[in-house]
Amino acid sequence: MDLGIAGRKAIVCASSKGLGKGCARSLALAGCEVVINGRNADVLAATARELAATGARIIPVVADVSTRAGQDALLAACPDPDILVNNNGGPPPKGFRDIGREAMIDGVIQNMITPIELVQRVIDGMVQRGFGRIINITSASVRTPLPGLDLSSGARAGLTAFLAGVAREVAHANVTINAILPGAFDTDRLASGTKRIAEQRGVDPATVTKERIAGIPARRLGQSDEFGELCAFLASQQAGYITGQSVLIDGGAFRTAF
Repeated sequence: MDLGIAGRKAIVCASSKGLGKGCARSLALAGCEVVINGRNADVLAATARELAATGARIIPVVADVSTRAGQDALLAACPDPDILVNNNGGPPPKGFRDIGREAMIDGVIQNMITPIELVQRVIDGMVQRGFGRIINITSASVRTPLPGLDLSSGARAGLTAFLAGVAREVAHANVTINAILPGAFDTDRLASGTKRIAEQRGVDPATVTKERIAGIPARRLGQSDEFGELCAFLASQQAGYITGQSVLIDGGAFRTAF
């Protein structure tokens, strides 16, 4: 399918690896110019070289998107984005009793305030140009509680609620705001979490992974590239009638009829 976004400009936050990288790859394959972002210069440069093989223009920006300086750097590289993919690392798993005030503030900054700030800075230009696609990578934990992810879940749910009304305010201008809620995907973040759980339990990480997969009806972990394809579709011309939605992609793990 021709997504109708060739030549569009995209910013994909936290895209040197994992789900963000999958989104950047799919947008590049769709013909977009893509600004990618990460905090590790070497990893980001390697990703830029890899994605450049798609034939798209790839612009790497080393920055922490949680800071004003980081956001300034992204927007200096792409002042008028047509597509914004908000993504950022979440706080590490921790019992809610052990989360202090500063950790709570940091978690809300990373997973709620930062994407809202970026939306504030790009949305008026999108409205004026008559095209915009904002896609927020949140988590399946927004829909269903996951042990130890209370802070991440709360911040991402807050982001979802905050932008629900905004999505309706700008829909008339062909500007959409949606969220993608990933379940278990085969990423470095999942692997590190699996290793930590395995160490706590005194078992092999492969055992933890096998148990996790057993709870997923698809009987496998998700892949970053298939996540990216969903992101690219929501960024497409054809997706202009989809807004204010949270799309779950988890292999059927969240069991609900609606």
